[in-house]
Amino acid sequence: MKRTTGLLSAGVAVLFLLSAGYLVSFWFMPSEFIIPDSGNHNIATAALPPGPGFAEDRVPKKLDVKPIPFDGDRAIKYLKALCDLGPRVSGSDAMTAQQKLVTKHFEAHGAKVVRQEFAAKQRSRSRDVPMVNLVAKWNPDAKARVIFCAHYDTRPFASEDEARNWAKPFASANDGTSGVAFLMELAHHMTDFPTKVGVDFVLFDGEEYVFDRNDKYFFGSEHFGAEYVKHKAKLPYRYDAAILLDLFAHADARLAIEGNSWEAAAPLVDQVWKVAEAVGAKSFKYERGFRRAMAVSDDHIALNHAGIPAIDVMDFDYPDWHKITDTPDKCSAKQMEEVAKVLTAWLQLQK
Repeated sequence: MKRTTGLLSAGVAVLFLLSAGYLVSFWFMPSEFIIPDSGNHNIATAALPPGPGFAEDRVPKKLDVKPIPFDGDRAIKYLKALCDLGPRVSGSDAMTAQQKLVTKHFEAHGAKVVRQEFAAKQRSRSRDVPMVNLVAKWNPDAKARVIFCAHYDTRPFASEDEARNWAKPFASANDGTSGVAFLMELAHHMTDFPTKVGVDFVLFDGEEYVFDRNDKYFFGSEHFGAEYVKHKAKLPYRYDAAILLDLFAHADARLAIEGNSWEAAAPLVDQVWKVAEAVGAKSFKYERGFRRAMAVSDDHIALNHAGIPAIDVMDFDYPDWHKITDTPDKCSAKQMEEVAKVLTAWLQLQK
């Protein structure tokens, strides 16, 4: 989750913040956020009108779905195990160890795991870095498929922290790792999951491989999207939807609607948030992003560009974002269970 998109250029955003009395580092300002039109950063925008399309037709007020016994405590154990590997920067030994760990886990629970290998050249680096997207497939023969995804690399240093902390180990627990742990727990329930569609868990590499303000983001999702477009005509399947999980797992998460998701895939947004309402998921807020953010650039952008309706489920205001304090204790088993309740109910509605 990184770059600014939309209404204001980075330069205008910096001037806006400086005029409001903020101390801003141009390089490490939260550049993926669009600054709201209003100078009041504490007011949410109004509730959104219903999106066009299928949500009203496919989300009855009372859902006839099977409860899935997602174990939030076990997900937290997976989260801690991943963080214990150390910083999982793209191309590092810890990233390789993580790839082996999650591949073994998904295969043990019935998935067919595909490694999508590629090399990436960062603008500020002198050498290419080997990267790997992991795709765990359930019901691999299904022609209609959906994606649950997260990035699984960690940023090289805690760029939003004090400079004296940049060299310290950075767990990135809620930022990315929570999504991986969530999918590891969900894997326990996928073999006999009550849905007719195929499901792919996709872990993107290279989302956080950033060292400099001019560096590129989203290597993994852009490669995944480009490969899908390149081979789409010959593929025996299609992707009908994708849900990205990022910064969603802390106890006080407020999951408002992300602006780029709404613009690119409003029917999918509408459906997921209507499911959340139907199952009583209080952290999902049917309003556009609040405080600093209205829209973000994240891995869902590349998927939408590839023709896959994709949305981002995230909290814009996580206080430990890109800081060494983003540790496993900030993540909540109950919050993971609530998000699982929404996504597993939504998945059962897919035909």
